[in-house]
Amino acid sequence: MRLAAEYVLPLRWSDDDAIGDLTDYLGELAGWIDVTVVDGSDAPLFAAHARAFPGLVRHVRPALAHGANGKVRGVLTGVAVARHERIVLADDDVRYDRAGLDAVVSALADAHLVAPQNVFDPLPWHARWDTGRTLLNRAFHRDYSGTYGIRRSVLERTGGYDPDCLFENLELERTVRAAGGVVRLRRDVFVARRPPTLSHFLGQRVRQAYDSLAQPPRLLLELTLLPTIVALRRRRGVLLLIALGVVAAAEGGRRRAGGRGVFRPSAALWAPVWAIERSVTSWIAVGARVRGGVRYAGTRVARAATPLRVLRRRHSPGGPSRNAGPVKSGIAADGG
Repeated sequence: MRLAAEYVLPLRWSDDDAIGDLTDYLGELAGWIDVTVVDGSDAPLFAAHARAFPGLVRHVRPALAHGANGKVRGVLTGVAVARHERIVLADDDVRYDRAGLDAVVSALADAHLVAPQNVFDPLPWHARWDTGRTLLNRAFHRDYSGTYGIRRSVLERTGGYDPDCLFENLELERTVRAAGGVVRLRRDVFVARRPPTLSHFLGQRVRQAYDSLAQPPRLLLELTLLPTIVALRRRRGVLLLIALGVVAAAEGGRRRAGGRGVFRPSAALWAPVWAIERSVTSWIAVGARVRGGVRYAGTRVARAATPLRVLRRRHSPGGPSRNAGPVKSGIAADGG
């Protein structure tokens, strides 16, 4: 059966190296669910995509002009023109199968935002490296994926979410919570994600570390690791115990919510490497904040995400109904 839901994919490419894989995926996806691609690519690539994408895929330009975060502008445009209340938001590297799509859409029956778990497929070395982050996040709380299920009405109620924040996933979740919405974590729903190229991976390190500025306790922990290693550099036994503790924590994340069936047994061994990298890049991110923000898409973005207390003051109490009816109009053109 075809799902009564919308799949919104924000896209902004500078080359078409992955167009074949994406086109094949969209062709399969369009048989299951209505698909809208919001394409902010330059005119030649936009035209090429219009020719390449399957006929059942709706292909539009972003309608929002302001905001440093192009992904958010694409999401808000797609939500505004969506034909359904239930929406699946996904980055261009996300690859759902039918079971995962069904699970996320079904979970929106009693939630306003649903967060599944991404898993890299395939696994070059740098994807294994970044899987260390995934497992540690799963161990201590949760991982932030490149896809969500959301009810359109909750974003209509808030007027969208801030397109000038770098950590757009956290900003979205906090906005939904501030409006009284229910956020459901589905750590047991695994959705494939294509790994970035090596050059893109390397370019993401400081930008991803900058996200921790929105979570001060986490940032403090990440900043502490590097000076701790330096102070204990002559005490190799202690350093080994710390590394083993990190591996053990990551293994706990691997075993959580069915992860052993998805993540390789060796995956936790990458966690200490990632933790050291994150401590180094966190110090660089703090330096970037002092200079006015981290570089992103040709500009500097200062704010990682808005504090939840600020969003709660901004959005009135008495959040959206769990069984919200059909929307009457799109999100305001300025995104709120």
